[in-house]
Amino acid sequence: MRTIAMLRQAQRSTAKSLSVFVRDVGHGFLEISHNTLALVGLAAVALLVVGFGRADVRGEVETVAFKWLQTRHEEREVSSGNIIEGVSDHGAVTRATATDLADLTRQQATLANWISRRYKVAPEPIGALVQEAWSIGKRAGLDPTLILAIMAVESSFNPFAQSNVGAQGLMQVMTRVHDDKYEAFGGTHAAFDPISNLRVGVQVLKDCISRAGGVQAGLRYYVGAALIEGDGGYAGRVMAEQAHMRDVVDGKRVPVNIASPLIVAAPAATAAATPASDAAPAEEATAPPPSAATAEDKQLALAR
Repeated sequence: MRTIAMLRQAQRSTAKSLSVFVRDVGHGFLEISHNTLALVGLAAVALLVVGFGRADVRGEVETVAFKWLQTRHEEREVSSGNIIEGVSDHGAVTRATATDLADLTRQQATLANWISRRYKVAPEPIGALVQEAWSIGKRAGLDPTLILAIMAVESSFNPFAQSNVGAQGLMQVMTRVHDDKYEAFGGTHAAFDPISNLRVGVQVLKDCISRAGGVQAGLRYYVGAALIEGDGGYAGRVMAEQAHMRDVVDGKRVPVNIASPLIVAAPAATAAATPASDAAPAEEATAPPPSAATAEDKQLALAR
């Protein structure tokens, strides 16, 4: 009996020791885990503090997060069949070249409406161009109707026009000749941004007029006809269109289908350089287009 009692006592002692051992190991594991998690948390907080204290790291994290969220959003939209919303861009309206005609002066709005009907283009983008022509014309000391008349003759208000010699945009500026002027607008692709093209074109025009000593002679420089006998009637057509626009601004009634004067035939040696985009409005389809007037590229006269 005494032996049995001793065995039972030993068994209870062993069980108790095992229980204490397991409890102590468990407590130690929990303590280590808590300390490890605390260290990990502190390390993460430190990394966040250091990382977000640096603009480059913060910007990269934000970009990655935004792209991930955008991708998830687009995947959900595509799976739902709403393709348009999946590629929507709410900032597009701020980039659009357009303005409410109610924001223009009475004279500007009247001219914008007339140009819109004459050249069959929307009034809102024309309103923005008219407004800009008034603003930059004042800074350059040029009549805004002259600027608008050049756009009319050169491109019929097509911002994506390009001639066969490389003149581009609303005012048909030779982008590769005046590429330095587009640096302020982010590069030569700005030639197809209406406002940027207008501003560069006005700078080129102002330089041409200053060099030539007058508007009509400056227009010959602008079209690249400074070194030849005639300009194919280019200056005359621009000034005729400007006269129509001045009449509209002065409150006179000018039909939208009023014809521009016929262009004098350009010299045979210059005919090949006629820009395809220098076309008349639809109502004037029978009138021949103005000539670019020289075998050299348009506006190269200024670069000589």
